[in-house]
Amino acid sequence: MSIKKILVSQPRPTSEKSPYFDLEKKYGVEIVFRPFIKVEGLSSKEFRQSKINVPDYSAIILTARTAIDHFFRLCKELRYNVPDTLKYFCVSETVAHYLQKYVIYRKRKIFYSESGLMEDLIPIIAKHNKETYLMPVSDVHNDKAVVLDNNKVKYVKAVMYRTVSNNFTPGEVFDYDMLVFFTPAGIKSYTTNFPDYKDRKVVIAAMGQTTLEAATKAGLQVDVTITPEAPSMASAIDQYLKKARAEEEKAASKKTTETRKAKADTEMSAAEKRSAAAKKAAATRKAKAAADKKK
Repeated sequence: MSIKKILVSQPRPTSEKSPYFDLEKKYGVEIVFRPFIKVEGLSSKEFRQSKINVPDYSAIILTARTAIDHFFRLCKELRYNVPDTLKYFCVSETVAHYLQKYVIYRKRKIFYSESGLMEDLIPIIAKHNKETYLMPVSDVHNDKAVVLDNNKVKYVKAVMYRTVSNNFTPGEVFDYDMLVFFTPAGIKSYTTNFPDYKDRKVVIAAMGQTTLEAATKAGLQVDVTITPEAPSMASAIDQYLKKARAEEEKAASKKTTETRKAKADTEMSAAEKRSAAAKKAAATRKAKAAADKKK
């Protein structure tokens, strides 16, 4: 199918250098950024029900800027003054730098994975095995927590925020050719908002093993996902659109060839008819001439 309009279930990038904008220019498609889910923070009252005492922990594992926002928000609501001695272990440099919103970066003990992969944060955590680790998470845990479990890291998950469906308004136009998902919650929101989702002829793109599993469980066929050759969702979409365009051009070329052949056959047939008519006319004239001669 021809891809003309793509919905990416994330907030619109703040930088104009986003690879998604490059895809728009390269393929002439329209990309709309519309999250299927939104984040809500737990209240201090709700958090207290988990019986987790934040001051008991000497280190925090941070996997996203959202986790940072809600950690410091809850600390403020709980009237807990975050000590300068607290250590921060971040999944990427980007997440680590976001801490500057709440702490003086150079005066804190901040560690992060150079590659942006949770697996590469494990050796750093292992060097600080005497710390007590707390990991702020959403109510829907992601693959990063699985990495910690697989490496037997001793830590406690603290649910500090939740993901909820970002409902579409009745009558809202939904004319997309491709939908791009990043979380199981996004899949759930889509299937909830659109009960007829199985009948919709759209291309599904999904990132992450848990998102893929949620899509499969919902009966969706995933056509686009990341691979070693296309490690980001933007590059995976790029590969898909490139292949789709090549197939469309091949089909168009085939159609053009068939049209030309059909035209040529038609013209040949017409020429043959004219030739046959001319021969018949000539034969008629010859026969008439012969008849006239006998008279």
